[in-house]
Amino acid sequence: MNSDRDHPVEFATLVKALRSRSCSHPDQRIYTYLLDGEAEGGHLTFADLDRRARAIGALLQSYGASGERALLLYPAGLEFIAAFFGCLYAGVIAVPVPSPNPAQPQRTLSRLRAIADDARPSIALTTSSILSRIQTLIAAADVEGPFAAASEPTAIRWVATDRIDAGAAQNWQDPAVNGSSVALLQYTSGSTTAPRGVIVSHDNLIHNSRLISQAFEVTPDTISVTWLPVFHDMGLTNGIIQPLLNGRQCYLMSPQSFLQRPLRWLQAISRYGASISGGPNFAFELCSRKATAEQCATLDLSSWRAAYTGAEPICADTLRRFAAAFALTGFRPESFYPCYGLAEATLMVSGGLLHDEPVLYTTDVAALERNREAPPSHLRRNLRTLVGCGRAIPGSRIVIVEPESMTACAPDIIGEIWVSGRSVAAGYWNRPQDTESTFHASLSDTLEGPFLRTGDLGFMHEGELFVTGRLKDLIILDGRNIYPHDIELTVEQCHPAIRPGCSAAFSADLPGERLIVAAEIDRHYRSPSHNGSQRSLAQARMPFDPGEVVRAVRRAVAEEHDVRAHSVVLLKAGSLPRTPSGKLQRHALRSSYLNGSLSTLSDAPDSAHIRLQRVVASAPQ
Repeated sequence: MNSDRDHPVEFATLVKALRSRSCSHPDQRIYTYLLDGEAEGGHLTFADLDRRARAIGALLQSYGASGERALLLYPAGLEFIAAFFGCLYAGVIAVPVPSPNPAQPQRTLSRLRAIADDARPSIALTTSSILSRIQTLIAAADVEGPFAAASEPTAIRWVATDRIDAGAAQNWQDPAVNGSSVALLQYTSGSTTAPRGVIVSHDNLIHNSRLISQAFEVTPDTISVTWLPVFHDMGLTNGIIQPLLNGRQCYLMSPQSFLQRPLRWLQAISRYGASISGGPNFAFELCSRKATAEQCATLDLSSWRAAYTGAEPICADTLRRFAAAFALTGFRPESFYPCYGLAEATLMVSGGLLHDEPVLYTTDVAALERNREAPPSHLRRNLRTLVGCGRAIPGSRIVIVEPESMTACAPDIIGEIWVSGRSVAAGYWNRPQDTESTFHASLSDTLEGPFLRTGDLGFMHEGELFVTGRLKDLIILDGRNIYPHDIELTVEQCHPAIRPGCSAAFSADLPGERLIVAAEIDRHYRSPSHNGSQRSLAQARMPFDPGEVVRAVRRAVAEEHDVRAHSVVLLKAGSLPRTPSGKLQRHALRSSYLNGSLSTLSDAPDSAHIRLQRVVASAPQ
């Protein structure tokens, strides 16, 4: 007899999906958490998850919280999954946020306050250990509004879900939710603006997940591995929602486990025979640089057939390096799945064919600067290879639009990427003006619409989408459109002391637009005068001379891009501002540069560590 494991089922809501799965396959394991990225630390079956979600949901219902918002502050693990579905079971709108970072308590509280001020939640769900930490932060900050003392009427009710009695599940009542009901507010990363809450419905999540399943050719026997943060759209949809809707297994580890030892990710794929896993470009680059031949010999990546990559510019050289580094493990280049998406469209907007190698297109940078893609001249040296992000997923439409005139661009002309379709969310929470301008755009000549304005730049070539950058990050100098990641790639390759993937280019009015370049120095480098380090010669491949690095950056940028770097700022490793999901915050870096708060570095001979001092080399006016 066939079951819903044999044929995909279109559920109306995520509540109905979990309830159905818990009835038909109660003992099937769905999520397994790897404690340190290696050892299994616990798992959830459909029945386990349903029971815990009903207990949390019943408590929320007893508070009369239906329709309210609830912050979800959890470390990576199974508690978040139970709390997320507990919110859905109560008709409460989930608001996933990053868990507190002990190393940056004030930054954590600042982001939490910003989201709380916007979402106005009445409840915050977390674990006992995090609750204690948060209460200490709030008391020390003496804040008002949503994070005020518990006696204030605007205060949030804090609940540690690991203390909820499992017996409360019997008091749960089925909520009156449907496909159009709001499931969560997915807060944007804040890479170019303040975080905004995207209103995502059950229908958005189910529809987009179904299209992802089709693209990845998912079956109930498919296994996935993820380390992506669950408060991020890619981590939540691919790591949590996808496995539940498809009735398949997923192994989860924390982002910290991956970052501390990237090979753990690949070892999990190898150990469990996973076929679906992915992440941003930097994850593949990190693995390529860190893995040794001996480590690769222990891996079998032949099961991996959907190595999806997105969320940041995809580098063709990174794909080549990864494929070469892991060729002997059975990894195939055609397993790469470059794709494009954003929270405002739930997640996925475009993708390629599963068994095809990525589509590459090489053009000259000068053509990109003119907002026109063109075949390169063989005499040009400054080339850029773009990685195609596939075609629009079924039921969606992608239009490339000139952002000023709001008219559609001809093929091969760069413009803003506009999207329409069932996966596009309803708008931004409590931001009617932003919602109108971003989600309800129309072409000025044909009046076609509504479209979602993504803020990303790109072009279509033979039906393939190529993303070239962010509209708000674009550097305009002397009438030229310069993409920051082109400058950044040049900077990272010009001197070995510069940390890979850790540079930033932006413009600033000083007055007049000027190019500013910031680069992190690899922590293994010291100046020739420093003799306190015991690191091996292999780790310190060459001495660190700030003046030499600055000159190398200036020379490379001038030669490759015919533009002068007004200032070159050298930073300590890990100091570039990033969003909780790892995206570079160029606007925050620009603000720090302009207000003089940037801490730059030079070597301190009396210390085993590089101390902070100001080393900003500025070109003469």
